Amino acid sequence: MINIAILGFGIVGSGSYDLTVQNAGLIEKKVGDSVKVKKIVDILDFSKHPAWSLFTKNFDDVMNDPSISIVIETIGGTRFAYDFTKRALAGGKNVVTSNKELVSTHGLELAEIAKKNNAVYLFEASVGGGVPIIRPLKQCLAANEIEEIFGIVNGTTNYILTKMRDEGISFEDALKEAQAKGYAEKNPTDDIEGHDPIRKMNILAWTAFGKMADPEDTNAKGISGVTAEDIKKAKADGCAIKLIGRAKMADGKVKCSVAPERVPLNNPLATVDGVYNAIVVRGNFVGDVTFHGQGAGGRATASAIIGDVIEIARDIVASRKRA
Repeated sequence: MINIAILGFGIVGSGSYDLTVQNAGLIEKKVGDSVKVKKIVDILDFSKHPAWSLFTKNFDDVMNDPSISIVIETIGGTRFAYDFTKRALAGGKNVVTSNKELVSTHGLELAEIAKKNNAVYLFEASVGGGVPIIRPLKQCLAANEIEEIFGIVNGTTNYILTKMRDEGISFEDALKEAQAKGYAEKNPTDDIEGHDPIRKMNILAWTAFGKMADPEDTNAKGISGVTAEDIKKAKADGCAIKLIGRAKMADGKVKCSVAPERVPLNNPLATVDGVYNAIVVRGNFVGDVTFHGQGAGGRATASAIIGDVIEIARDIVASRKRA
């Protein structure tokens, strides 16, 4: 049996738990051993949850349990997630995360800590929700020199822009609808001002180019200034307004940007609507490869998280056989 712990039991953490339980048989077949959630760390009261006995408010309960080999971090932000992740990796525990703020801010350091302690730090879920992109960049496209990565990497803003175009409503009304459906946070600043997508572009740049962009080579502009009139004019001109992220190497430097762009309707990105993401990777041999799927929501993100868990669990099983 391979035991895991989940840090944070919000939309993504609970989705990861549900997926692990509901698809337990399938996961066991793919791994070669059962994968069980042994601890869930959250400061809220979950005494009425069916799995109440798994919950703890103390992260030390995870660190003091040598049987837990994989930690799923879904707390978000950096305040607690950074300390918990460092401690887990330093203690030789593998960590899987969906936390793009943590990865974009401290990923280089955390990856080095993991390496020094024979642990693994994986973050497929930090970009694109359920869209596989980190692993393909590392493996399937590894033989290519990546020339540029661009596309739609934020489901919240894409949903808002889609509603504005289809229904002719204002940015404010579209945002309220996104919040009502759980696609936007109560404080949506990270999404609508471009902070979330620029973090994702930096993670993609790190994966593709081996380093992130310096602050002076990073530019983020969100969609809060996009009006219904802007959408209407673009539509009349045969375009859709999309928030497009870009990452590329230029003059030996990594450059990342996010900004609203008018995308011609004959461009496939123009038809990517709702909470869907689409990321295009341009390789010098393969050309353009597009990765498309749901970029927001607990189930989609949980899919990517448990995919990373399965990869680590397979390696654990393989190392046991070699021992």
